[in-house]
Amino acid sequence: MSQDRTAPLPPGIVTGPAWGEPLPGSYAQAAAPFRPLFARIREHAAARETERSLPYEALEWLREARLTAARVPRKHGGLGLSLPEFFELLIELSEAESNLTQALRAHFGFVEHILASDPERQARWFARLANGAIAGAAWSETGEAKQVQFSTRLTRTPDGWRLNGTKFYTTGSLFADWIHVGASDENGESVSLTIDRRAPGVDVIDDWDGMGQRLTASGTSRFSDVPVEEHEIVAGRAPFAYSEAYYQLVHLATLAGINRAAANEAAALVAARTRSYSHAPAARPADDAQVLQVIGRVRAHAWTASAAVAQAARALERAERAVGQAHEAAAIAEAEIEIWQAQTVVSQLVLDATANVFDALGASATLRPQALDRHWRNARTITSHNPRIYKDRIVGEFAVKGTLPAGQWRIGVAG
Repeated sequence: MSQDRTAPLPPGIVTGPAWGEPLPGSYAQAAAPFRPLFARIREHAAARETERSLPYEALEWLREARLTAARVPRKHGGLGLSLPEFFELLIELSEAESNLTQALRAHFGFVEHILASDPERQARWFARLANGAIAGAAWSETGEAKQVQFSTRLTRTPDGWRLNGTKFYTTGSLFADWIHVGASDENGESVSLTIDRRAPGVDVIDDWDGMGQRLTASGTSRFSDVPVEEHEIVAGRAPFAYSEAYYQLVHLATLAGINRAAANEAAALVAARTRSYSHAPAARPADDAQVLQVIGRVRAHAWTASAAVAQAARALERAERAVGQAHEAAAIAEAEIEIWQAQTVVSQLVLDATANVFDALGASATLRPQALDRHWRNARTITSHNPRIYKDRIVGEFAVKGTLPAGQWRIGVAG
């Protein structure tokens, strides 16, 4: 006999938010201390957005809670999370405040860079990272910058190495202790280097005016004869072997969290709403089948986005484990294909969901204090960083011709 579902379910029969089966092992234990913190961050997320109050305090909370050391190995003082665990935690952080995930994206990538570094560099940096150091990044250049070479220059002087140049999209650097920079050396070869954020000649400017990610300080950084320690110079452009796939998966985790936040906020607004329309099929929005359909679809998009991130994180973990092995290139290419496939679908799901929430609500949902529009603006900005139209083509070339992704992307003037 089937269970009677016309009556309300007894308390406790549904024990979770129904976002999917939790990761096995220690994830629940690792995530538990962060959830009250995420709730505190979420409480004032809309107000920070409308006031454009940069999240210095929230970032300090995350630093003190050691989320910034999530991937630092336990033996070096970090949390030692696996990649699937880490990306699940990023979804939860993004659900609370997606600007924080974006502001820390470069930092988390720098941690992966250190994980792939030599033991001497690891020893130096793991101690800093475990103690809460945060790294920003300065790689992109605007204007007439070339794809093949950085305009930012590293030169040797009688007083040591010096860095000169201007970068944009330096997300998170305003909040950081260190900045990881891409430059060209005296021979025109690409190098990466790390400098003290407060060194003489470093000027990080809060001039980001994008419609989304308003709290990430993703603006300009200028370097004028900045001193660089020789042991902080690393040859090559890519920070670590699976960097392309990794950085895009951070975006996908951020999008999944944005969708969850939009679904949760819209559902709460519908539940509290008493006003309705004379031509609506129910007196209360919470009993309106059409409104419930909108909320259900938005939530389904969030579930699908989260599931795609979880699957892609497993592919990235396989690529990480393959580094240094004979099948490294194949594993990285496979992870990239999986993540590009997810990217083209997830981005559209989240953009649709964050726009469609307004169909379940009245005009009051567009008032600025609600800041409900921030979810679409942030999602639209994130999906614009690395145009998804190219990912569709890359996946199609792989499917039809077996062509593998070309490796690290570059942006600038061709030639």
